[in-house]
Amino acid sequence: MQPQNNKKTIRAWAMFDWANSAYNLVITTTIFPAYYHAITATGNSDKVKFFGLTFVNTALTDYALAAAYLLIALMLPILTSIADYKGNKKSFMQFFTLLGSVACALLFFFTKERLEMGVLCFAIAAIGYCGSFVFYNSYLPQIATIDMQDKVSAKGFTYGYIGSVLLQLICFAFVLKPELFGISDSTLPARLSFLLVGIWWIGFAQIPFTVLPKGEPNEVKHQYNVMKGGFIELGRVWNKIKQMPLLKRYLPAFFFYSMGVQTVMLVATSFGAKELKLEQSELITIILIIQLVAIGGAILMSRLSDKYGNIRILLTVVIFWVLICITAYFITTAMQFYLLAVLVGLVMGGIQSLSRSTYSKYLPQNITDTASFFSFYDVTEKLAIVGGLFSFGFIEELTGSMRNSTLALCVYFFIGMVLLFSLLTAEKKSRKISQISAV
Repeated sequence: MQPQNNKKTIRAWAMFDWANSAYNLVITTTIFPAYYHAITATGNSDKVKFFGLTFVNTALTDYALAAAYLLIALMLPILTSIADYKGNKKSFMQFFTLLGSVACALLFFFTKERLEMGVLCFAIAAIGYCGSFVFYNSYLPQIATIDMQDKVSAKGFTYGYIGSVLLQLICFAFVLKPELFGISDSTLPARLSFLLVGIWWIGFAQIPFTVLPKGEPNEVKHQYNVMKGGFIELGRVWNKIKQMPLLKRYLPAFFFYSMGVQTVMLVATSFGAKELKLEQSELITIILIIQLVAIGGAILMSRLSDKYGNIRILLTVVIFWVLICITAYFITTAMQFYLLAVLVGLVMGGIQSLSRSTYSKYLPQNITDTASFFSFYDVTEKLAIVGGLFSFGFIEELTGSMRNSTLALCVYFFIGMVLLFSLLTAEKKSRKISQISAV
């Protein structure tokens, strides 16, 4: 086993965020949503046909992502258990990275006439991203001691924001100034961006794949076949989690506020395009602002958590998210959206980084089955995305407005806030008991 807090290992680990965050920015957040909206909104109609069924265009991509996240939520507990049982989690990480990057590259062929193909590749790319990320996350307690996990987690997200912004700027040049590159086809700049994401993702991922350890088999003797051993490992981890009172309280809180956080991040561009009629250049600029501010947000939240504790900071950030959703319901101008983007960026980076390191801190130290433990974290997040995206799309179709969907997200944040407050109380009691026992 490699020593913890090794700078080379941590940098290589963070480079995976650099590699795959380009997908998150270009595909789910900026250029793909803007491109998709442009080619599917014809006249006054926002309806599209998908394998003979009719959907509101933005609701279709919400449903596609929800289906992808549901599939990965069902698959990951078994796959991570097998990975821990066999000690080959890096192989799974490589497989999902290849799957996602190839799906992104294939979006180069996505046109209005190939709607089904484009939406399917969009969903498959999400599966690749989520599948690789759970194994990436599982390295955190393995490469960093508990006192360093907030900083290392923030470092990963910081690398991700920087890397994704760099690629976004390259794509930005194609989209805004196609004539400089001799491009006359209006769809080519966006499609080139999708191809670049696939190349960037698989290319930079080779750095962590070279440095990170393969993984170690768990301590259980390999007396079963891979599938049965995977299920046995999953049951072992679940039994351990049931014996961890703070972790059991944290996961439901994380689930509910993630329903709001992840949905806002995934629909922000569609909201700007549809409700505020913003141009593609304005949307990309807004998302770049969010990404740049998020770098500072991740670092700031890491430092604040050192002083005030993770749960207090998470509780404060969730309150900010409630205010963001309420504000989004009322905004009507691009400038208001720009200002809101600054606040979103500040709390977005912080809550993602802090959520991951908080979960890691609640895990038993020196465990070998980190992938299985982190699968519960990632499955919780993915199910939250399924619920959030489905409800967002359903409310939009039901009421005809994304504003109503945005306002409804406040309910999820409020429940998460209540559960975090309960966790804070339980944490204080646990600390007092520990102090009494020590005496």
